[in-house]
Amino acid sequence: MPRACRGFTLLEVLASLVLLALLMVGVYSGIRTASVSARAGSAVIERSDQIRAAQQFLRRELMQALAQPLAYTARREPVVFVGSAREMRYVAPLPGYLGRLGPQLQRLQLVDDGAGGLRLELSLALLPPDGSAPQALGDTQVLLDHVREGSFSYAGIDAQGKPVAWTDTWADGRQMPRLVRVTLRAEGSPSWPQLQVPIRTSAETATPAMGVRRLGVGSGVVR
Repeated sequence: MPRACRGFTLLEVLASLVLLALLMVGVYSGIRTASVSARAGSAVIERSDQIRAAQQFLRRELMQALAQPLAYTARREPVVFVGSAREMRYVAPLPGYLGRLGPQLQRLQLVDDGAGGLRLELSLALLPPDGSAPQALGDTQVLLDHVREGSFSYAGIDAQGKPVAWTDTWADGRQMPRLVRVTLRAEGSPSWPQLQVPIRTSAETATPAMGVRRLGVGSGVVR
């Protein structure tokens, strides 16, 4: 008679289960590592796209800035540019279908994000031809978030024709700066490349006022 088939011992079954568990752990770890790497790669790509888009927008709009009055001084002199370390205001046409609305007041700001950092924001306003206050166009847009620190600086020629070295406040709003620099230190990778933009126009080529009495609501005097 044939001998009875010999089965597995309990020890052999347990050993097989342990080996199977180790194999499953290895497979899961490999899948998890690949998933984390893929997410990290996607985050870097998205961040790179955000930084590149913000830089391209700023370069294009600043290079097209118009010496068009934003407001007027107490002596009724036109103010064509306002610049500080955390804020810029100027007039420029937008690209594409938004450009059909004509030149718009653009306001760039570095604002606190509530988490110890900054974000770069853009707000737009239409310039009514009747001289009334600017009309806000849409919601404020975030060009770049998660910024650790940043500032705007300016260089150019003053009203007496003397050169103005880099400064974080553009003192004479009747003149357009010749250069604008945006310096940011963004979180994560990649970093923000230095952005230095030449402005082509000058106050001598200012167009007639399309109607801004001031940069906001109220009277038309800038002090």
